[in-house]
Amino acid sequence: MTTENRTTAPVRQLRLIVEAEDYEAAVTFYRDVLGLTEQAAFEGDGDARVTILDAGRATLELSNPAQIRMIDDVEADGQRSAKIRIAFEVDDSATATKDLIAAGATLIAEPRETPWKSLNSRLTGPDGMQVTLFQELEEIQTRSTRPGFKRP
Repeated sequence: MTTENRTTAPVRQLRLIVEAEDYEAAVTFYRDVLGLTEQAAFEGDGDARVTILDAGRATLELSNPAQIRMIDDVEADGQRSAKIRIAFEVDDSATATKDLIAAGATLIAEPRETPWKSLNSRLTGPDGMQVTLFQELEEIQTRSTRPGFKRP
């Protein structure tokens, strides 16, 4: 079904579920330091706990292995990423990177400008998830005119 034929989107939300051994550290890291807004939190039997954080607009980025290798080369000096990595767009990736390191993240790569005109850093969160922070340096309209980019 094409977008033109659709009156409503069949998917309303993308939710990434992460099992965090140190739940409190993960909540502090993502909610209190990164600044994701708490949407809901629940507790259950046996110390079962979940916090749902609003991360703004969600996208699903599908990349083939060649693209992942290129991103790893640019973003992390060739260090291979996990099969699933989470990325957050932030206003200031240098400051956000420092804040997350202070909150327990392990630095993989300092912020650097990419060929696709964003400032990206890579870290590992306290839950073991690889995290990319990216700050867009130019509008999508400008970026999409560059060689190698195409828009639908």
